[in-house]
Amino acid sequence: MRGAVRVRRGVGAVVVAAVLLAGCSGAGDVKDAAKHPPSGSPLPSGGATTSVPMPEAGHISWSKCQDGFECGVLQVPLDYADPGGEKIKLELIRKKATGPDRIGSLLVNPGGPGGSGVAFARYAASEFPKNVRARYDIVGFDPRGVGRSTPVKCLSDPDMDKFTQLDQTPDSPDEERALVDGFTRFADGCKSNAGSLLGHVSTADAARDMDQIRAALGEPKLNYLGASYGTFLGATYADLFPDKVGRLVLDGAIDPSQPAVTANRIQGGGFETALNAYLDDCVAGGSCFLGPTRDAAKARISALLAQLDASPLPGDGTRRVDEAIATTGILSPLYSRDQWSDLTLALQAALRGDGKPLLELNDMYYERGSDGHYTNLMYANAAVNCLDGPPAATTPDQVKAQVPEFTQTSPTFGRALAWAGLTCGTWPTAPTGTPHTIKAPGAAPILVVGTTRDPATPYAWAQALAGQLSSGHLLTYDGDGHTAYLRGSTCVDTAVDTYLLTGTTPPDGKTCN
Repeated sequence: MRGAVRVRRGVGAVVVAAVLLAGCSGAGDVKDAAKHPPSGSPLPSGGATTSVPMPEAGHISWSKCQDGFECGVLQVPLDYADPGGEKIKLELIRKKATGPDRIGSLLVNPGGPGGSGVAFARYAASEFPKNVRARYDIVGFDPRGVGRSTPVKCLSDPDMDKFTQLDQTPDSPDEERALVDGFTRFADGCKSNAGSLLGHVSTADAARDMDQIRAALGEPKLNYLGASYGTFLGATYADLFPDKVGRLVLDGAIDPSQPAVTANRIQGGGFETALNAYLDDCVAGGSCFLGPTRDAAKARISALLAQLDASPLPGDGTRRVDEAIATTGILSPLYSRDQWSDLTLALQAALRGDGKPLLELNDMYYERGSDGHYTNLMYANAAVNCLDGPPAATTPDQVKAQVPEFTQTSPTFGRALAWAGLTCGTWPTAPTGTPHTIKAPGAAPILVVGTTRDPATPYAWAQALAGQLSSGHLLTYDGDGHTAYLRGSTCVDTAVDTYLLTGTTPPDGKTCN
């Protein structure tokens, strides 16, 4: 499952149930920030790990970098069960507080898993409210396996192009074999290129890294804002180190108790809800280009996808726009209401026989640059998800048994999401985590934020996480899009800012529009 923050006209997170990649356990990504068997002894992932001794934190050597930021590197153990063994690097960035009354450091994470916290911090340091930036050093880091930190690598760019075009709604045994072969090649590539790192990129590992960062920064408590998958990372930190919890904002929350197959199915329902909202808006405007009713409009989209499955459109001269590309292109702008107009233009173009706009939306989702180069977002995404819990499915027969329930929940996206569950079924490293509730007993008050029509992290997940956490407080945004902070609601922004600046949570049951 992918969850991440889309930095485009606000903090829009983008948590896609690894939709066309790793349908895996619950766990958000910064879309383009410029625009927008394992070794060692596995450590438990529950609160009992607070008794596991942590190594002394290393030193961050900061140096000046572009635009008034400081950049740094922190060495951490590859395997916390062997803290004196091999080390890996974490890339960090910091923008110091602009005012005199400094509270401390605010660590930020955009989700994914696989989103760059360095890129997100650059966004936050200019776009977060002035009063927050005045009192906090904004600190970002690329989690282990991600970006500029020691990264997971899997495929060449041309091979990734092929992977994104795999037919994820197979209609024949040959198409099923081709899809399974594609997932297997992806997993084999990760095994060959990532080496021992592949067994040590779990969310629990990353949470331990965050405590190393906290200690290296000299902070007695961790103040943190995590979006999408970043909520799972933050909640895991709270469970491991409840006595070190400062002010934690978990926006676009994930329910860690859900097994992968359930999480993927529920997320499919979230995307269906978002698509319905988009179509209702189109119809309400009059003369909707897709049809006069929601059902008619949805039928037009289904017919388009079926047409592209049979006869793909030209794309960029080297890639065709098939059903898989188009499905991702439709999903991607559902993360933010601000991008509904982009979806309209792309669908109108596709209906005219021009697939390029849908291809561009697909590329934004996968973080593919105009030069054809992919970031390692999707590689880290799969590696983390597949380590965090058992796969949703391991055989095509299992998937086929799941499809009816998936399509009932999400007629448009259900089949693709069900088949995406096979990604972790071919994975070369065994999972070290399991779905579990997170209570974090003894932690300071934690603010959980949920959006009622969030496509990627359905609102029920925020309700579940807030209820699980012993000190959880739920703030509800009655709106569209993935995550709520800096989405245009003064009510939400004020509540989050007040919590970050004073530690005061909003009243129980507070709902914002």
